[in-house]
Amino acid sequence: MVEQMTKTLISAKELTCIREERILFDELSFDITEGEIVQIEGPNGSGKTSLLRILAGLSRPYAGDVHYKNQEINRYRDEYNEDLLYIGHLAGVKSELTAEENLNFNLRISGYDDFNTQDILAKVNLAGFEEALAGHLSAGQHRRTALARLWHTNCKIWLLDEPFTAIDKKGVEELEHLFLEHAKRGGCVILTTHQDMGIIHDDILRKISLEYRFV
Repeated sequence: MVEQMTKTLISAKELTCIREERILFDELSFDITEGEIVQIEGPNGSGKTSLLRILAGLSRPYAGDVHYKNQEINRYRDEYNEDLLYIGHLAGVKSELTAEENLNFNLRISGYDDFNTQDILAKVNLAGFEEALAGHLSAGQHRRTALARLWHTNCKIWLLDEPFTAIDKKGVEELEHLFLEHAKRGGCVILTTHQDMGIIHDDILRKISLEYRFV
């Protein structure tokens, strides 16, 4: 029986990040492969969000590169963007739009045109709130509106900054199940969180630790 090779989806190559003359991390290297769930951990100010933004191509490192298909991401920028789903700490939900309009907008700008927004919103427990303005929703409902696109995406690389913020225990468990399903399908999930997870244990979860540097 021939073993199937695990494919590397994204690589950090000696990344260095400096913010306000402080080194957050330097010469950081790692590979993330199909089927992995990876938590970027560390105290506030250690560079977790900065690292996710660099991996997403939204910020440039002081030194080093992010590789996709064994090449620097700018060589495959369009293809990389199509393979990437990034949801930041600020969810990007427009308060003046309804939950359904927000989801519809996010999916269409991602290139999807065949979906049922009501079915997707029901999966994140927003059935009955489709026509509610996002500005009138609770913090947890607001966050679930942003995360709903996870239930309708072909992207293999998920970068999620604090996805469990304002989500109740049941919602966290549903997200963890979704992460496991995505990993089993050959995707990867890279996330930050200060919360303990109930289903994804340390034997499944890989951690990359950052430290706060005072100088």
